[in-house]
Amino acid sequence: MTDPMTATAAPVAAAAGATAPARRRSAGWLAVLPLLVFVAISFGAPAVAMINGAFTVKDPASGASSYTTANLTTSLQGAYLTALWGSVKLSGLSAAIGAVLGLLLAQAVVTSRFRALREAVLTASGVLANFGGVPLAFAFVATLGNAGVLTRHLGLADHGWSLYSFWGLVIVYLYFLIPLMVLTVTPALDGLRVQWREAAQNNGATNGQYWRHVALPVLAPSLLGGLVLLFGSAFAAYATAAAMVGSSVPLITLQIADAISGNVLVGQENVALALSLDMIVVAGLVMAVYLPLQRRSARWLV
Repeated sequence: MTDPMTATAAPVAAAAGATAPARRRSAGWLAVLPLLVFVAISFGAPAVAMINGAFTVKDPASGASSYTTANLTTSLQGAYLTALWGSVKLSGLSAAIGAVLGLLLAQAVVTSRFRALREAVLTASGVLANFGGVPLAFAFVATLGNAGVLTRHLGLADHGWSLYSFWGLVIVYLYFLIPLMVLTVTPALDGLRVQWREAAQNNGATNGQYWRHVALPVLAPSLLGGLVLLFGSAFAAYATAAAMVGSSVPLITLQIADAISGNVLVGQENVALALSLDMIVVAGLVMAVYLPLQRRSARWLV
């Protein structure tokens, strides 16, 4: 015969067990709510305002606003298109060179037997990766500008060197992109297991074959992620280029600043918002390439 107290307690216990996960989920949502509010205010509101302005045109005579794609069409023509393409070229080339050099430096640090060297390089990378803007431009102008110390002592001007050019910007950008790549790829290099190299060597693989068939495929998502990060950092950079080259090198960030301030044409603020939307689209396309590969091989580095 079943005890009435036991029969009553079983459903109560089951109901309590069912509500416990629900309470934990509610507590989790309450804990993350401030972060969601912050993201909505800091990123959501500016994004909505930018999209709305990019598709809005105001009639100068009546002051009435209407929705149209005229701003986007203008942003993809003439000097604006040239600036967009210039930023893509500069960012892509700087990111590619920075990724290769950063990978080589990170590998040298990871395989070094000197712990002090590793800590020094990583600490310096953390500082240099965040060193940019006008101070960085001034440092390079004083060093490699037309009257810079190295320019005069090495006679670089006699060989056609100019810091205020496309390649000059590439060199300046590498100053903070290489350390950024070191910080990004070092944890992935630490994740390469020693057993993989030993297994490859036991099967007769050379060092080059190990890197080509084992290490690089595993590191590919991290390398691509670092490349995307470097591309985004160079693509969004403004102060360094503005202080160094002004408008002599066409870049989309400089065009946005000119459109907002009315340096070229008055009333082009919404065109600047359309140019910002173009930048977001480019960044989104780059991220769309990275995310599938990241999900595909993340299991190898856990």
